[in-house]
Amino acid sequence: MSADCSFSSVLEASRQGWSAAGGDDTLLSLALPLDGIDPLQALPVLAGQASFQMLMDGAPGLCLAAAGSCQQLELAGARRFELAQRFADLSLSRLVDTSSASPAQARPRVLLRFRFFDQVGEHHHGAMPPPAVEAVLPRWQLTRQGRRGWLRLNGVVNSAAEARNLAEQLWLKYERLQGELPSIASRRSPTQLTSGNPDLWKQRYSRAVERGIELVKGGELHKLVLAVRHTIDLDDRFNPLPLLQRLRRQQAGSCRFLWQRKADDVFFGASPERLLSLRGGWLRSDALAGTAGEGDDGNQLLRSDKDRREHELVVDTLTNQLRQMGLTPCRRRQPQLARHGQLTHLHTPITAEVQGKPVLSLAEQLHPTPAVAGLPRREAMAWLRTLEPFERGCYAAPIGWIDSAGDAELRVAIRCGHARGNHLDLTAGAGLVRGSIAEREREEVELKLAVLTDQLKLQTSERNRSSV
Repeated sequence: MSADCSFSSVLEASRQGWSAAGGDDTLLSLALPLDGIDPLQALPVLAGQASFQMLMDGAPGLCLAAAGSCQQLELAGARRFELAQRFADLSLSRLVDTSSASPAQARPRVLLRFRFFDQVGEHHHGAMPPPAVEAVLPRWQLTRQGRRGWLRLNGVVNSAAEARNLAEQLWLKYERLQGELPSIASRRSPTQLTSGNPDLWKQRYSRAVERGIELVKGGELHKLVLAVRHTIDLDDRFNPLPLLQRLRRQQAGSCRFLWQRKADDVFFGASPERLLSLRGGWLRSDALAGTAGEGDDGNQLLRSDKDRREHELVVDTLTNQLRQMGLTPCRRRQPQLARHGQLTHLHTPITAEVQGKPVLSLAEQLHPTPAVAGLPRREAMAWLRTLEPFERGCYAAPIGWIDSAGDAELRVAIRCGHARGNHLDLTAGAGLVRGSIAEREREEVELKLAVLTDQLKLQTSERNRSSV
């Protein structure tokens, strides 16, 4: 389809797409250019009554909103990366894309969310854990890069009449987004917090961190990344959009994300860490380890032997894992400083030409990185099961997308929260290596939790002021 924004052009594209496929269960994909619309703000209108909603907000880069499910896969087990890759390849190859000449940002995408562990641990209790992987070809997709945007609709059609109906749905949504957007922001209401015991996670963490430090001091582990969970009670269903809008300003270098399975199951956050991106056959991964809070401009971090060693462990492991896949990774000799709100991290980008390897086989090799699990990986994972008194769920696992050209973006889901009903779980971790001091690690975890808790407190105080 050209950039002609008329209903007749959409109708003609659907007719041609159906004629070219000419069979039952044709997976038809229609798209229209739609400039100047913010996908984050537009998500409620895009979704309508759809329970599934997803957002990857890398603004000022690519911002992607999606809603509804056209095809989906949910499964557990050790082959989850391989089977998710197969599902993505099959779904995207079946698509009859009537706008294949459109820019890269408009391409159809399969959306992916993984759980940290491929199996649920023995100490799991309470709410049902998420599947080990979810892969979704969404019904609706809205993307924006700069001010240029595209709206896409995927659907299964079995006749020319159904193809026409798909074109009508796309055009109606296109008109509605343009007509309703000015009033969207004013309709949002933030969530009210009722309680949360900040001392509970500190008590649990102090016991676990002492054992973790013993393990690295004794040489049983080179590194262990212990996480904590802080639970907050809410007085109503959690609305993530005001928080994500705020994080766009406060955490501009991060990628804000949202994965909503249904209205009372919302996973969200602002990840500073890229597991991998793939563009035109070139892979990039981010080594991100070593953290300083407000008041350190990064110079102390660069001089810290403990932080430099922790960072180098991550860089060496990522480059070695890529070499094991037959790639030739390149890295900077010295780490850079990456600032995310009040936190500063040591950061080393790693690049490699992928030579046609499936992106999820690379992701499987890299996940979990030493920045979120530890080293050696297998032993660290076993100790996480023992020392963390909760299921990690999707914390520190890959989340992102693969598009129809094979390009991909997978983030590590950290700085995140998971709201189920009236409970909001916030999770954060810190890396233990030789030289770690328990009190400093607790302070680092507190800083990371504050990325979200500070915004939630601001939201609550604003709501209280507006109701006075």
